[in-house]
Amino acid sequence: MTELSPQAQAVYDAAMNTPEEMPYEHDIAAALRAAAAQVVPEEPLHYGDQRWMFERDARQACRKKFLAIAAELEGGND
Repeated sequence: MTELSPQAQAVYDAAMNTPEEMPYEHDIAAALRAAAAQVVPEEPLHYGDQRWMFERDARQACRKKFLAIAAELEGGND
């Protein structure tokens, strides 16, 4: 395998480090959580001006969607 970017490596590691006895859905959920952490990391609530806050809210809404899918695959709610 070729060398992966740090982001792709994080997703790969999350999927590969899931115990084998766990269902496949947990592998996907772990990969989604890793992808969300790499692509749309959590941000502080108060940092910049109003435009930054609006853009931050949009980014965090995207992050919540990724995490909601992961929670659904695991059969829980986050």
